[in-house]
Amino acid sequence: MHRISIPQEIIDQVVHGRGREHVFEEFDPAKAALLVVDMQNGFMMDGVGHSICPTAREIVPNINRLAESVRNSGGLVVWIQNAATEETLQSWSIRVEMDGPQRTLKRLESMMPGSKGYELWASLTPQAGDLFVQKTRFSAFIQGSSNLEAELRSRGIDTVIVTGTVTNICCESTARDAMMRNFRTIMVTDGNAAMSDELHNASLIAFYVRFGDIMSTRHLISVLHRNAEKFAPAAAE
Repeated sequence: MHRISIPQEIIDQVVHGRGREHVFEEFDPAKAALLVVDMQNGFMMDGVGHSICPTAREIVPNINRLAESVRNSGGLVVWIQNAATEETLQSWSIRVEMDGPQRTLKRLESMMPGSKGYELWASLTPQAGDLFVQKTRFSAFIQGSSNLEAELRSRGIDTVIVTGTVTNICCESTARDAMMRNFRTIMVTDGNAAMSDELHNASLIAFYVRFGDIMSTRHLISVLHRNAEKFAPAAAE
C-alpha cells in the first residue's frame, strides 16, 4: 500500500482557501457514484498486462469495501474499463507516436475488448445493478472517450468518488475532468494506485489543491454512513 504523505502546508493552503479540510463531506449518497478506473488484468496480471502496477492489487479490498458502502447508501458503482482498439490507433495517433510500435502492439494485445487483459481483476466484486463503462482515453469524461457522463446525468448523480489505477494518469485525468464537468469529486487516498509513492502523492496533492477533495477509505465510509442517515428523510418524502 502506498505511504500517503500530504504536507501540512498543503492542508493549510486548502483550509485557507475553502474554510475547511474536506469541502465535500456533505453530499447525498443516493446521488453519488463510485468510479473504479482500469482495475483490469492489463494493468495488474503478470504475463498478461502491458503496464503492471503491483500496488493496484493491494487496493482491491478497499475498493470492495467502498463499493459495498456506496451500494448500501443508495449510490451507484461504476466499473470503468480501458479499451485499446484498431480504431483508437487512428483516432489517438499521437499516443501511438509517443509509445512507438512495440509498446503500442503490446497495449493493443493486452487491452483489446474480449481479451484476458481487458477483464476486471478477479478479486473485485461487481454486483447486479452496477454500471459498466468502456473508455478509450485516459479520462472517462473527455469528449469521445465514453458515455459515462450521460449515464451519470440520467441517474441524477452529482458526486463522484474516484478509485483505481494509475493515480496520476487515468484516475487523475478522470477526476479533474469530472470536476470541470461540474461533479463534486473525491479521490480516495488509499483507493488509488500508482507506480511509486512519489507519483501517487504528487497526483493527490495537485488534485487536492485545486480540483476537489481527498479522503481515506475509512473516512469516506464514515461520511457515507453519516450522510445516508442525514439525507434519508429527504429521500423518503
